[in-house]
Amino acid sequence: MVDELPVVVVGAGPAGLSAAANLLERGLRPVVLEAGSRAGAAVAEWNYVRLFSQWSELVDPAARRLLEPTGWSAPRGYPTGGEWVANYLEPLSKELSEHVRYDARVVGVARRGRDRVVDAGRATEPLTVHVRTPHGEERITARAVIDASGTWGTPNPLGGDGLPAIGEEAAADRIAYRVPDLDQELDRYAGKRIAVAGSGHSALTALVVLAELAEEHPGTHVTWLLRRGAVGDVFGGGEADQLPARGALGLRAKAAARAGAVRVVTGFRTAVVERHGERLVLESEDGHRLEPVDEVVVLTGFRPDLSFLSELRLELDPVLQAPVRLAPLIDPNVHSCGTVYPHGANELRHPEPGVYLVGMKSYGRAPTFLTLTGYEQVRSVVAEIAGDHESAGRVELTLPETGVCGGSGVFDAEPSSGGCCGGSRVVDLTLSAQQQ
Repeated sequence: MVDELPVVVVGAGPAGLSAAANLLERGLRPVVLEAGSRAGAAVAEWNYVRLFSQWSELVDPAARRLLEPTGWSAPRGYPTGGEWVANYLEPLSKELSEHVRYDARVVGVARRGRDRVVDAGRATEPLTVHVRTPHGEERITARAVIDASGTWGTPNPLGGDGLPAIGEEAAADRIAYRVPDLDQELDRYAGKRIAVAGSGHSALTALVVLAELAEEHPGTHVTWLLRRGAVGDVFGGGEADQLPARGALGLRAKAAARAGAVRVVTGFRTAVVERHGERLVLESEDGHRLEPVDEVVVLTGFRPDLSFLSELRLELDPVLQAPVRLAPLIDPNVHSCGTVYPHGANELRHPEPGVYLVGMKSYGRAPTFLTLTGYEQVRSVVAEIAGDHESAGRVELTLPETGVCGGSGVFDAEPSSGGCCGGSRVVDLTLSAQQQ
């Protein structure tokens, strides 16, 4: 019987472990497959970064109900990634230990005995999940698959057209795709010339970190590369942001700009990375060349890895690579910093029965995602798998309005120009930030 088979969850991060907790609460059997060697393996890679969500917004309700009988209680304040792992994801994974497998990389998901071309049996045959482990390959038969594998492993490149810039891959030793960890990489960045590309919260975090480094280590210079034509609302909602820590981050980045610690170049879409000895020279699509830099920090967002889902019939938006019913609700080309309409299983379903993308992966290339969104998605999806359609459709989610959306698409356009493709130019941010 298909209903007696387990539900396979891909990824043991926040959304994946939330799915397992919800499945157990519904009396269903989860099998969580994590490619890393520990729970929250991706989060652990940015363990030194502090979240702008507080603990009350980072714990799934079903997980809380599972943990509290053990004497666990949620801390208070705003954790770092490492604290989130140590004080929540690891204790939760221990309670779920018999259902979680590590070093188990999913390399394919399909309908049993059928590739994506075959119609017959798609609604009745179970799914097969192909897994690669240190002991070889195996296949797990499942009633449903919840893909919570996230997007951390597939950062967007430096290249302004979505592909690696010419020379980007060859200069990989000088290019990082995460916020610098100065506790471990001080020598790499102190006293160096650094270019930071990106306009989201990760880029703002890097600017704050590197501006503080420049105060302590003279000779450190930071150039901020923005693809958009103007600085605009890149600093976010400030004091009006309903997530105070997120607003504070923008204010700190703006303060660093006012202090002259950051040089800004707008309208810069990288096309070429040239190596000049130990330094790199970046050239934009319009031929503008920057002064040589020692290091480049690329924080231009992420994209989903869909390669292991190629034999499934997914219905994805051609722009965001998110489920088509969800995409209009989160598309930064359509709306700015408004609410994300409550959504769950209905918006996440695909033509392939029993397959759901949740968490960060469900947002595809959309720029901003909150953990609470993933927890509510998972609750609804698990209710749908369990046959509780009423609960699945009763999705209730209230997110902070200010600063939730934005970051790419039409926001790249310079308001006065009517287009996105004005030439690269250096901006005196000590003045422009004062005027906002």
